[in-house]
Amino acid sequence: MAQALTVSRLANVAAHSIHDAFDRYHTQFRTLTRRAGDHFETRSWHQLQTDATKRIDVYSGTVGDVVAHVRQLLGERDEDRLVWASMKAVYSGLIEERRDWELAETFFNSITRRIFTTVGVDDRIEFVNTDFNTPPAPPQEDVFHSVTGHHDAAALVAHLLRLPGFATPYRDADDDADRAGAVIAAHLAALGLRGAVAHVDVLKASFYRGRRSYIIGRMVQDGHHVPLVLALVNTDDGIVLDAVLQHATDVSILFSFTRSYFMVDATSPHDLVRFLKSIMPRKRMAELYISIGYNKHGKTELYRDLLAHLATSAAKFEIAPGARGMVMVVFTIADYDLVFKVIKDQFVYPKSSTRRQVKDKYRLVFHHDRAGRLIDAQEFEHLAFARERFEPALLEELENLAPDCIDVDDAHVVVKHAYVERRVVPLNLYLHEAEPRAALAAVVDYGNACKDLAASNIFPGDMMLKNYGVTRHGRVVFYDYDELCLLTDCRFRTIPEPRTHAEEMSAEPWFSVDVHDVFPEEFEHFIGLSGDQRVTFMRHHADLLDVDFWQRTKQRLQAGEHIDIVPYHASRCLREHCE
Repeated sequence: MAQALTVSRLANVAAHSIHDAFDRYHTQFRTLTRRAGDHFETRSWHQLQTDATKRIDVYSGTVGDVVAHVRQLLGERDEDRLVWASMKAVYSGLIEERRDWELAETFFNSITRRIFTTVGVDDRIEFVNTDFNTPPAPPQEDVFHSVTGHHDAAALVAHLLRLPGFATPYRDADDDADRAGAVIAAHLAALGLRGAVAHVDVLKASFYRGRRSYIIGRMVQDGHHVPLVLALVNTDDGIVLDAVLQHATDVSILFSFTRSYFMVDATSPHDLVRFLKSIMPRKRMAELYISIGYNKHGKTELYRDLLAHLATSAAKFEIAPGARGMVMVVFTIADYDLVFKVIKDQFVYPKSSTRRQVKDKYRLVFHHDRAGRLIDAQEFEHLAFARERFEPALLEELENLAPDCIDVDDAHVVVKHAYVERRVVPLNLYLHEAEPRAALAAVVDYGNACKDLAASNIFPGDMMLKNYGVTRHGRVVFYDYDELCLLTDCRFRTIPEPRTHAEEMSAEPWFSVDVHDVFPEEFEHFIGLSGDQRVTFMRHHADLLDVDFWQRTKQRLQAGEHIDIVPYHASRCLREHCE
């Protein structure tokens, strides 16, 4: 077929095929997303998580199918750049009336990069930058409601609680509105913004994740934008307004790069993301797209952000601070808050994993509930940078430890495969450098992180402090995945008492140890805390050294219990205890 058609005709047919495939992908994506509301109302938590996982795989499955189809369609001309340049032009015209045009551009890029295995970028055949500086299609309707006029805070909340239109009743909407109204009024007064609320914008789409639904908006008061997020929980007795979030930090943590993606039906992703940006100004556009499930376009935005930074900064890639990893070479840019992780060709003893097993661990995290404690890693291939942007020590380490993952010539360094993550401060460094109160708070949150991971059916495999980090909000997160596994796959044991003096004095275990055996009483030696930090840890988290904690958690998970992890501080809850 390809030989019988002109370039223009072939480009037209192929571009339409890719456009149709994108339409199928986004229809499937939104179908799964829309079911989240039903799952929330029926309290089908496991089904909501199942749909969230399915939704992640829709993109790669669709791309795989359309790549095969386009290869067949183009035949021997499947790598003809003239054809692809024409296809891009046709495709750009096809998407100019779409409200999700930016996602469509990224989809086209996914096809070209799969077919060409592109090193670096080629703006002739892919959308390195968007073709549209402003949305090509005018909004058919706003993505948010506006509530104007002066409102008592409690009356305002009562109005907002009616907007989602749930069939499931509230347990006591009037009480919720009164409690929330008092909290909102006090917060505005603390900001010096007194009086009735004059203007509120609220996103029309509800956000779902875990056991919660969120109404997300902003109050416009005396020219100030104040976040307003209402967190709803569906209990046995009806829906309850559990918490009110009004600080940018609280909302940022809710949308953290350590949490699973929201289920939210975005009719116009561009407009919705910009609304979110107005209440979380420090968040990258990339992170906001990723947070609502568009991780592929988030990668596009992240790459554009990186290129823009490199164009304005003279800083070079350098080895990241902290202990050297046994499995990864980790590097960063001093004035940029990302790290790049490259798998070594050979691992340091006693690590015995393979490259494939390491990638499988990252894939597990990508699909799993990250519980606010596992850093989201975006996978990149064939990144090309100028050689002069690499510090000599880093380049030497890459060439010595990961030569299969890089190509180096006189002008360029090509990173064939890397995981890109937000940079955090390694916990062991943080505890050494932070002022005492902050260090003790991090020790407590380290234990909380271990418990949150356990509740989400994750055992980190390695409890050492160097494998954890501290975010700019002071939260402790985990980032070393090569030993990570499902907690339900572990067998938690106590160390048997020695039967003889020889066994007691033996340097080697006197009992059999299976690969899945874990001995919690040994954790204290690996953690290595001392002084006030050890005392604080034991006061709050001594149960982590007790086999009973781990066995009980495992039993709850095996029984099918969905263990709730509250994604905001208890002080934000409207009642003494979060629902």
